[in-house]
Amino acid sequence: MALTMYPLVLTISVATAVTAISSPHPLDPLSPREITAATSAVSASPLVLPSRSTITFHYVDLDEPEKPDVLSNDNTNTTTLRRHTFVIARAGGLTHEFQVDVTNPSSPSVISHDIHLGPGFPMFTKEEQIAAQALPPKYPPFVESMRRRGVDTWFNLSLIAISIIPFIAGSKPWVDMQDVVCRVLSMGWFGTVETRRVTKVQCFVVGATANFYARPIGGVTVVVDLERMVIVGYRDTGVSPVPKAEGTDYRAGKAGPPFNGELPAPGVVVQPEGKGVQIDGHVVRWANWEFHVGFDMRAGMVISVASVHDPDADQWRRVLYRGHVSEVFVPYMDPGEEFYFHTFLDAGEYGLGVEAVTLQPGADCPANAVYMDGYYAGADGKPVKTENVICIFERYAGDVSWRHTQIIRPSDEPISEVRTSVTLVVRIVVTVGNYDYMLDWEFMTDGSIKTAVGLSGILEMKATNYTHVDQIKEDARGTLVAENTVGVYHDHFITYHLDLNIDDTKNSFVKNNIVPKRNSGVRATGGAPTPRRSYWTVLPEFVNPNKTTEVGNQVGYRLVTVGATATSLLADDDFPQRRASYTKKQVWVTPYNKLEKWAPGLYAEQSTGDDNLAVWSKRNRRTKNEDIVMLYTVGLHHIPYQEDFPVMPTLRGAFELRPSNFFERNPLIRTAPPKNFSNCACSPRSR
Repeated sequence: MALTMYPLVLTISVATAVTAISSPHPLDPLSPREITAATSAVSASPLVLPSRSTITFHYVDLDEPEKPDVLSNDNTNTTTLRRHTFVIARAGGLTHEFQVDVTNPSSPSVISHDIHLGPGFPMFTKEEQIAAQALPPKYPPFVESMRRRGVDTWFNLSLIAISIIPFIAGSKPWVDMQDVVCRVLSMGWFGTVETRRVTKVQCFVVGATANFYARPIGGVTVVVDLERMVIVGYRDTGVSPVPKAEGTDYRAGKAGPPFNGELPAPGVVVQPEGKGVQIDGHVVRWANWEFHVGFDMRAGMVISVASVHDPDADQWRRVLYRGHVSEVFVPYMDPGEEFYFHTFLDAGEYGLGVEAVTLQPGADCPANAVYMDGYYAGADGKPVKTENVICIFERYAGDVSWRHTQIIRPSDEPISEVRTSVTLVVRIVVTVGNYDYMLDWEFMTDGSIKTAVGLSGILEMKATNYTHVDQIKEDARGTLVAENTVGVYHDHFITYHLDLNIDDTKNSFVKNNIVPKRNSGVRATGGAPTPRRSYWTVLPEFVNPNKTTEVGNQVGYRLVTVGATATSLLADDDFPQRRASYTKKQVWVTPYNKLEKWAPGLYAEQSTGDDNLAVWSKRNRRTKNEDIVMLYTVGLHHIPYQEDFPVMPTLRGAFELRPSNFFERNPLIRTAPPKNFSNCACSPRSR
């Protein structure tokens, strides 16, 4: 089932209530010891032994237990669930899949093995990207292209002696271009299934700026075979001026004064009674919420088994079994030679967890934040640690959760009741190439969950001969943001995997259309005709009667969009759209399948679209009163403006999951009024 979002309300209906799950938890991410155990077992396996010296690891993460086992798990039997890992490795030119038991990391064992023979390849490793990026500056045709563009080169003095003979013979000496940097760009897929792991590389000039993305070397594209690590293709379509460095640097002290206007007074977060959040391993307890925070090298942050406390029923009730980013599709709108293949699947090609960054206290996260580290496997199988990769903090934004003021009688004093809104934010920041994604899960005391994405970083720019918009006569494919610099039009489609288990696994999807109606003036039962001529009502397509409130409403959660509702405008037969065909609709509902976590399929790099979310949804499986999963896409059409240069102000998109007749009444009705800390001594502590 798929839907395009318009002004409508979406509800997930439900069944029964249960108690929240406590730590220790079977969904904890792999520890460094478990990562090492899994990769060691694979490396020692006779299944890859002939190619052991060349084995590379592309994905090593938790092979999560079966859902019924997790949901029935409690503190008395956690040790009965075994710890399994899922490993994708390359060896001997083949993609191997392993399941490894690491319950006892001292003696791991391979319990299954398969070889992927279909289209598509696993994620790039950081190591092979670094190696591929180093090739162009040593490639003679590339060196010649740089010379023709006026890029400064210099002789490596240590090689002058061995270079002098070919120089005299008329050839050019070996040069080292200190200011040239390159980046690996995925190939995409354009009708031909590639049997080699190849990628494209394009380059930039650094010079007197850190913002090399603002100085692209136009017209030059290099093709690299990642297995042999050699250049197998080269194209130079013509010289465009390299944009100047002036005005591109974004670093403090390099972009001008820190602020060219009146600075706002700095603010600090003060919690006189201490933090309200408790963290036990990866289990987070705060206010009326309990949930698990995990880390995955492809998805980044994963939120699991989120339960909310119902104060009237005095019960913990399930809301979300598993939630994470499934994919980020970023197609660019320039079909020209050097840009047509810029159609990235960031999670499946680069890995959101691999590209997650260390958060800066006081900047990325406020002073009251607490942090978690993340671990993933490097290409050699060794654990790689990213410190402070997730932050968790209480947000005090001055908002009100509910309020009312009234006077019952004219002589009475006003009654005024106000409750402040405090929320809990769980954040990760991912930098994939030029873009930074700030990904938040925000838990609210009214039972809502807000999922937000902020986009910042640097535009992907194209070098051009244009210095003024009056010179542009062709169809616009971007915005001239500076001299010789076009910010190319593009899209961002962030698809979330939302395994909502509202009170139980048996849920149904309800699409509630808000429908305008004409008032015919017919006398209503027990009343007289009125002069009203129109109204609107809600017509559900189907409902789930498994559980209702005391007055008979179906219990559930509703999806509420908060802007960013774009869907793809690419033609259905365009190759990038075929790979990400699910982006034509914002909402998909499918039966739960443990293997269907990734919207473009398990192997996104050079995928063909034959195994993705849209394909799975054509299987005509039941979604009524079943264990179902909803996938929702936050979509933005990004038209660059000059204000996005040289670095972008943050763009935002979000959606909320809100209780829909889930509680019998407002769950915050009995919350205590806020304490008055207006006289708190909040000055900085002297040292």
